[in-house]
Amino acid sequence: MLWASASVATKFGVLSAPPLVLANVRFFIAGIILLGLTYSFSRGEEYRIPTKEEFKQLTLFGFLNTTLYLSLYVFAMKYTAAGIGSLAVSTNPLLIVVFSALWLGRKPSGTEVFCVLLGMTGIGIASYPLLQDSHTTLGGLVLLISSMIAVSVASVYYATVKWKLPNLLINGWQVFIAGILLLPFTLGLSDFSTVRLDYNFLSSILWLSIAVSIVGLICWFHLLRIDTVKASLWLFLCPVFGFFYAWWLMHEPITVFTIAGTFLVILSLYLGQRSGWKKKSS
Repeated sequence: MLWASASVATKFGVLSAPPLVLANVRFFIAGIILLGLTYSFSRGEEYRIPTKEEFKQLTLFGFLNTTLYLSLYVFAMKYTAAGIGSLAVSTNPLLIVVFSALWLGRKPSGTEVFCVLLGMTGIGIASYPLLQDSHTTLGGLVLLISSMIAVSVASVYYATVKWKLPNLLINGWQVFIAGILLLPFTLGLSDFSTVRLDYNFLSSILWLSIAVSIVGLICWFHLLRIDTVKASLWLFLCPVFGFFYAWWLMHEPITVFTIAGTFLVILSLYLGQRSGWKKKSS
């Protein structure tokens, strides 16, 4: 529910500020809150300043998982319907399976490749009518798919590292470091004269920072530590909630194309996960 709400919240936010400004403020607020609360109220040897090696890991993870992924995603939401944004997030499990295979030096199976293509076809079908009425552009879809690739690689990398830090610190540091990495681009590329500190901006920033970047990501990291593949099953719910939010709050249309495309994405997820279960059991 939280992840699916990010696309709608972002759509509201970019009405009042350039995408990079929105992203950068979100990263710093989330990072400062998480690190401040964690170091203030948590006890134990594990709640410490990261080592030099851990900072390297956090920097790479933060760049992929937050700087690159969310910057591309925020830009994409300026040119893409909110419902399509949530639908694209649900393809993350398929991409995780493929990148996990590549990371481990294993050639992706025919089923895995087929499921990714089926999922992307579903996004294309759901996007078709929205391309006609300017709710979505082709460039927006390219940015959106690129953001999904970045976060999928980040999830695989996260699962391969033997983290010794608590989830709260990992999330706090990675999102704060991501804000630092993005800052030069925000300062150089954004038109600050267009920033309006109105209700859209403030409510969007607070929701994205606290509900999505803090609460949502803590839940996601916890699930990733248990089982990466099983964790991705929860993303089945993203398109369902995403299209509901987009229809309810943004008045985006739900058409036959929307339903058909969503069905193909969910079918591809099911087939991909079923293939993963069979491999695990064998």
